[in-house]
Formats: sequence, C-alpha cells, structure tokens
Amino acid sequence: FFLWSSIPDAELLDAAERGMLQDPAELERQTRRMLADSRAAALVENFAGQWLYLRNVRALTPDENRFPDFGESLRVAFQRETELFFESVLHDDRSVLEFLTADYTFVNERLARHYGIPNIYGSHFRRITLPDATRRGLLGHGSILATTAYPNRTSPVLRGKWVLENLLGTPPPLPPPDVPSLEETTADGSALSMREAMERHRANPVCASCHRLMDPPGFALEQFDAVGRYRTRNESNMPIDASGVLPDGTVFDGAAGLRAALMVRPNLFVTTLTEKLLTYALGRGVEYHDAPAIRAITRESAAEGYRFSSLILGVIESPPFQMRRSLGTDHDH
Repeated sequence: FFLWSSIPDAELLDAAERGMLQDPAELERQTRRMLADSRAAALVENFAGQWLYLRNVRALTPDENRFPDFGESLRVAFQRETELFFESVLHDDRSVLEFLTADYTFVNERLARHYGIPNIYGSHFRRITLPDATRRGLLGHGSILATTAYPNRTSPVLRGKWVLENLLGTPPPLPPPDVPSLEETTADGSALSMREAMERHRANPVCASCHRLMDPPGFALEQFDAVGRYRTRNESNMPIDASGVLPDGTVFDGAAGLRAALMVRPNLFVTTLTEKLLTYALGRGVEYHDAPAIRAITRESAAEGYRFSSLILGVIESPPFQMRRSLGTDHDH
C-alpha cells in the first residue's frame, strides 16, 4: 500500500506467502520492481500531494484585480510541474537533494511565459534547464509559492512556516491567542514594505520568538509575488529586500542564498523527508521511539548519495515498518 496505494499484485502475494520477503535481497528486488511499475505513480499523487500541499493548488483563487492573467490553465500547470519534477527524481533515482538544488524543471508554454522563460511553445510539458539559479528546486515552483501566499499579497510567515515544516522538520509552535493583526500602513497612511510591517509585528515580545524562526526564510522568497512571478519590487513598488539571517547565524540573500544555506547541512532536509515518508508509510505520525530508525535511514542513505530509492528501501526495512507489517499482513509495501 505504501508504494502503490493499492492491493499487492500476484507476484508480491506469492513472495509473501512463501516467506521470501524475510530475505533482504528479495525485499529489495520486489521494492525496486514496484517502483519501476506504473502504479508507483500513486506515490507522486498521494505522498507528494500530502508533503508538498499539492492538493491545495486546486483551491487557489488569487485576487482577480491584482492578478488578472491567472486562470485555470496556470493553476493546472503549477500542479503538473511539481508532479513531473517529483516523478523525475523518483523514477530516475536521483539524489533527493535535487528537490532543493535541481537546475531543471518541467514547463509548457503557459507556465514558461509566467516564469519569463522564452521560446517554449505548445501545451505539452517538457524538461528544460533553468536559465539561472533563482528558480532551482522546489523553492522556485509556482505551486509552492502560490499556496503559501494570500490571494492579494505574499506572506513571509506562511512561506517561512512551510520551509520550517516541510524542508527542515522544525514546525513553529502555534501562535498565542489574540495575536495582533499585521499593520500594513503607518499612522499617516503611508504604505509599509512587508519587511517593515513584519519588523513592527515582531517588536511585540509575544510574537517575536516564533517570527524569529519563520520570517528569515519567508523573506528570502519575497523575490516572488503571490502567484510565483519573479520580481524586484513589491506591491508598493518598493525594492525587495530578500536578505536574512537564520537562527544559527547563517546569512543569506534571496532564494538562491537560502538554498545554499540549507545545503550547508543537507542531512536536516533528508531527515525531514525521511520522517515524511515514514509517516506516510505507517499511516501515523512519527513518535520519539522512531527516532533511531530515522537516523539510521538518513545515515545509510548518505553512503548512497541520498538516492530516493535508498530512503524508500530504508523505510521498508526499518523496524517501525517491519513491525507494522508483522502485526498486519506480510505485504504492506
């Protein structure tokens, strides 16, 4: 069910009934066979949909007055780009670090025009090499950028929270009750930049502790507007300041700088992805007693260049998954 979201086929059932899945070599062979099967597309739809919030793309409703060119074709293209990208990393068994660093993506004419990429024609998607570092990896995908924004403006808080939860595995605490709303203008009615508004908000001690974590990665993505278009000026025509400092003191500027900062300690991202995979495979949240298994999967995957298959095999061979399998059936993967 983990890989196909479906019942096992005859070959897997036969191997299970004969006790062959107790052999690590046979377990690996069956896993790789299943990953190569078209039914593994369920992992793209269901796991990627859950991890990357792709299901939220369908509900995107950007402000029509501010973004009159946004429509159904772009909404569909956002989701398809990320699905094809995830599928490529999975099926080509690439390093999962490419989710952060890939210099390629998948676009059709509509999406390429939105991204400012010339000479792409037709409705079919094709893999392209990105012209610069700005959009590399998931942090440059319209699906991520638009679902972490409000209909009429960007939100460093939503974007920063997304990075913490889904890339670093350090979700911020829930906001305290009666949090004051964001002030977007000064007392005389002058517009504040997003950074100025957030700095005023963060001056409240009640808000400061969480925003110290969330805001820096969110500011890095201010180079993209609420529908994921690159920009150098914000909604008020003020120059974008996308610089920031992470809690560990790492200084960065923009999406490319944030990406480089995340890659200084790549094991943090891989550990987070492992936790997400294990959660999906087990059908429950990870607990403290799962931590040794997660560390082992991440450590062993490093020796294989963090290839996607090494994480999936690690999850399937891990004690939490094997215990679930022995308590249930012998063919849960």
